[in-house]
Amino acid sequence: MKKIVLTILATIGILTVFVLTSCNRSNTLHIYNWADYIPEEVLQQFEKEYKCKVVYDTYASNEEMFAKIKSGGTGYDIVFPSGDHVKMMIMEGLLEKLDMSKIPNFKNINETVLAKTNYDPNHEYSVPYMMGATGLIVNKKYLKDFEKSWSIYERKDLKDKMTLLDDMREVFGAALKYLGYSVNTTNPEEIEKAKQVILKWKENIVKFDATTYAQGVVNGEFWVVHGYPENVFQLIPEDEMENFEFFIPKEGGALWIDNMVILKDAKNKDLAYKFIDFILRPEIAAKISDFLMIPSPVKEAVNYQEVELLYNIEDLSNCEILDYLGKDIDLYNKAWEEIIK
Repeated sequence: MKKIVLTILATIGILTVFVLTSCNRSNTLHIYNWADYIPEEVLQQFEKEYKCKVVYDTYASNEEMFAKIKSGGTGYDIVFPSGDHVKMMIMEGLLEKLDMSKIPNFKNINETVLAKTNYDPNHEYSVPYMMGATGLIVNKKYLKDFEKSWSIYERKDLKDKMTLLDDMREVFGAALKYLGYSVNTTNPEEIEKAKQVILKWKENIVKFDATTYAQGVVNGEFWVVHGYPENVFQLIPEDEMENFEFFIPKEGGALWIDNMVILKDAKNKDLAYKFIDFILRPEIAAKISDFLMIPSPVKEAVNYQEVELLYNIEDLSNCEILDYLGKDIDLYNKAWEEIIK
């Protein structure tokens, strides 16, 4: 009898743990996103409102995220890929086809942004989170006069005071726009011309850099950097803001849209839908926009914003989104290897 009782108690214990674990899992949302890309108060508000827990992991690049998800690094419900990687994830069968009836706030997204989502034109798998452009940030304490053009990288007097992103598509996008070509060209002659421009720029830069440029330009080590302004301006003391300027060169640049997607094997899809719809509330979108100092894709967010933004969505009209190029990416890979060797 004692053995039977112990067995029964053990069974009850196992069932209790299973039930508690299942409850916890059903009330936990696992997010995989870029670092420093959402204010903590937004996550805390979602947790409080939906009486749940958010587990938030971060990645440094689309490539890192994609490799982890594709290799079976599952357990996540929502991921935030850029446009070209949305298309790659669709092709790999990694994404849930969205039930838009569960995202009523989708109607709040700016039509200008939706028109740019050529990677998922019918919005079947992705919802825009933020949209912006890569450009140049200048420390005006050291550089007073400059033209708002990619030609700044040809200035010999700025040698070893400038950086370019360590990102093949972004750098080629800059050179191609400078030459008047599409950032998504697959014309070998145009790519070769862009390579020659980048090689000329390389003579004047300190390095290709995607990790230290923000701190470097803030502390005066670099005077001109190619990058994402939201990474830089979060580091600048408020009384120093006037000494820095972000601009999109007159020739245009590369446009990016980061998106919210639900993984096909997500364990908590219902909570994932609630989170996406929550993010698309104008007052919540405004908090994110203020945090990053860049415009929100949500139209009415502007009515709740408290921070002066670095640019407006209208300023992105001359920018072009980076497309998924399939096998044609090898044209860029070969040229990039010749640049960084």
